Amino acid sequence: MAGSNINSVVITGNLTKDPELRSTPSGTSVCKLRVAVNSRRKDGQSGEWIDKPNYFDVTVWGAQGENCANYLSKGRPVAVDGRLDWREWEAQDGSKRQAVEIIANSVQFLGSRSDNAGGGEGNGTFKPSSDVPADTSDFEGATVSSGGGSDDDIPF
Repeated sequence: MAGSNINSVVITGNLTKDPELRSTPSGTSVCKLRVAVNSRRKDGQSGEWIDKPNYFDVTVWGAQGENCANYLSKGRPVAVDGRLDWREWEAQDGSKRQAVEIIANSVQFLGSRSDNAGGGEGNGTFKPSSDVPADTSDFEGATVSSGGGSDDDIPF
């Protein structure tokens, strides 16, 4: 039943390197991105939360790929909506190789260009950021002042 198959992926993460723009022999632009996406796990021994980066290759076609090459740089956060594509080929040494990549339907630029001036954190290094909420247990018991009013003062 081919109609029930769904191939859709949405990720948010940071570029690990500058976009690479090329053209096919027919002149179609194709841009390659590498996106780091963190997943958060609790370490079994220490009990602390740790980030584990996952890296995804993304291909962006046409004018959108040109925009990615012109406006994105290493460290910039992006949101990618697309589909997974599995490829298999034979290497020069005769071994079989395979890869899964994301073919982008859309790429949304997150943050601003000035957030990554000089690449990454301003010192030329890349620091991936987590898209998983932080553990807020450190803030338990903290009180927030409502400015001296009562609950009846809330306008909703």
